[in-house]
Amino acid sequence: MNRKGDKSLIVGLDIGTSKVVALVGEYSPDQRPGTPIEVIGIGSHESRGLRRGVVVDIDSTVQSIQRAIEEAELMAGCEIRSVYASISGNHIQCRNSQGIAPIREGEVTHGDLDRVLEAAKAVAIPADQKILHAIPRDYVLDDSQEGIRNPVGMTGVRLEVHAHLVICAQSAAANVSKCVQKCGLQVDNLILGVLASSQAVLTADERELGVVLVDIGAGTTDIAVFVQGAISHTASLPIAGDKVTEDIAHMLRTPTPEAEQIKVRYACALAQMATAEESIQVPSVGDRAPRRMPRASLAQAVQARYEEIFEMVQAELRRSGFEQHVRAGMVLTGGASKMEGVVELAEEMLQMPVRVGIPQHVTGLGEVVGNPVHATGVGLLLMGTQIENPRRPTLSAGRAGSLLSRLKNWYRGEF
Repeated sequence: MNRKGDKSLIVGLDIGTSKVVALVGEYSPDQRPGTPIEVIGIGSHESRGLRRGVVVDIDSTVQSIQRAIEEAELMAGCEIRSVYASISGNHIQCRNSQGIAPIREGEVTHGDLDRVLEAAKAVAIPADQKILHAIPRDYVLDDSQEGIRNPVGMTGVRLEVHAHLVICAQSAAANVSKCVQKCGLQVDNLILGVLASSQAVLTADERELGVVLVDIGAGTTDIAVFVQGAISHTASLPIAGDKVTEDIAHMLRTPTPEAEQIKVRYACALAQMATAEESIQVPSVGDRAPRRMPRASLAQAVQARYEEIFEMVQAELRRSGFEQHVRAGMVLTGGASKMEGVVELAEEMLQMPVRVGIPQHVTGLGEVVGNPVHATGVGLLLMGTQIENPRRPTLSAGRAGSLLSRLKNWYRGEF
């Protein structure tokens, strides 16, 4: 726990494929639910030690984390001791499971909720994997047909929970923790990146209606589907923004860093947005002179790759069985969602409403507050404050803060 006077500090560490970002948030533990957290420090450093969201080089990841943390400490004027860290990657799997437990006192208590969730976690998983999160979706009391959001205080004999389990590779989780610990920091909790992002950018109404969150980073595209206010499906696809950069580098025969800059400056995801007469200057490899090329041909290459990403997202949504239930459509977030034309392309391909989600429930640094790149980092702060100051779960969907309050039960998967 990091403290500063009577305020508490909380640190989110978003360990991504292209960069590591540390965010420092300040809040007072006794503040009203739904009060925004103030972001008072940010540190960012490029990361070279991850591939597709998974640590492949410990030393270089440790360096990136160290730099990001030092920068955030300087800006926030504090010393960071522990962090909430994100994890993602293709090893993430999910399954929906149910658990049943007798009600001890005749009236449902929080203890009963914990026990029935433990029962839902008793599933056979391979030895090299572990349960990262067990999240209650809804409850059934005795033989009531309806899914109950919050059964605490109700009378009954038998309680059943429908839970969403997020399962990850033990080695991948251990390596993320190891990198953080080598920086002399404690891991408060490992949190699935897309789960954190969903806390930061989705509204309660969207979750209620049914929504798919697509977090397009550099190395992975992560998906979370919410139906009737509860998380129902999670997945990670090994294709994202750095594939777009690779395509550009390949097509233009230009080094990757230059391709990344060209992507950020000139690329768009819909070819018809680039007019025929626009052209861009492309640096060449070695000491050859730079060349010019039409912006439209760049846009065509980029559009082809984004189409592939959205095809895979659609296939995953079909596989999940929830395609018909996402009435609120799709929310895009992450760095690769900022490109011009992405929303239009997604709407055209998936035939559903699409918007870009930016972090909510935070104030403070402008570069963080309005930026989809920081959705995961902000989500880690929001979830961390919920874990440290649990308001016991209310599954009501009314207020934006209320869904957060279920989180206390979500994380039982400690190391």
